[in-house]
Amino acid sequence: SLGYGYVNFHAVADAERALDTLNYSSIKGRACRIMWSQRDPSLRKSGVGNIFVKNLDRSIDNKALYDTFSLFGNILSCKVASDNTGKSKGYGFVHYETEEAAKQAIERVNGMQIGEKTVEVHPFQKRLERDKPDGPGFTNLYIRGFPNDWDKEKLHEEFSKFG
Repeated sequence: SLGYGYVNFHAVADAERALDTLNYSSIKGRACRIMWSQRDPSLRKSGVGNIFVKNLDRSIDNKALYDTFSLFGNILSCKVASDNTGKSKGYGFVHYETEEAAKQAIERVNGMQIGEKTVEVHPFQKRLERDKPDGPGFTNLYIRGFPNDWDKEKLHEEFSKFG
């Protein structure tokens, strides 16, 4: 098993009732997360409406995170990151249907105490975007093996050709 599945209902009301009733219920000792299936991955991949919550108290689970952030809009997905034993890693993600809901959540919850910790809430950034340095990056070079008679001026003369 891949650990997930899809259920198709004949009526939207039935699907809504299942989501409201069973979301975060325990299945074989693990909290079950239920959300609307998003067939079009463009919304998820765009990152629009997606926020990152860090410094979460270890007692905050998926349901507590959902309950805290559902005040600001319709949530498409909500998850506390956990290790393979199910223990919280202290951060999570909330994906809203709209960018406006995400902005409101950031403004209202960033710096707020949830449990025993003060959380930080920011727009989600993909790993590749996060790791980019703000400036031009490293610009210093270590140079070895040039002739002993080169002085600072000669070094400058040789390397200024490159910028």
